[in-house]
Amino acid sequence: MTRLPRISGRECLKALQRIGYYLKRQEGSHMIVRRDNPFSQVVIPDHKELDRGTLHSIICQANLGLEEFRELLQ
Repeated sequence: MTRLPRISGRECLKALQRIGYYLKRQEGSHMIVRRDNPFSQVVIPDHKELDRGTLHSIICQANLGLEEFRELLQ
């Protein structure tokens, strides 16, 4: 099994924006991003480095595989 990349919340946001997510609002250090079609909403902490469990949860909520997410980071 491949390891999850060590990225910041902003890098995660940029990757998700490539597949149609947009920043809906930010409350403190939490960025709420949304995609309208198909509807999906994900909360991304605006931290310098996301924990692996948090990143895994974000990837799952966005209905992505690890390899798909890695491609979005490039």
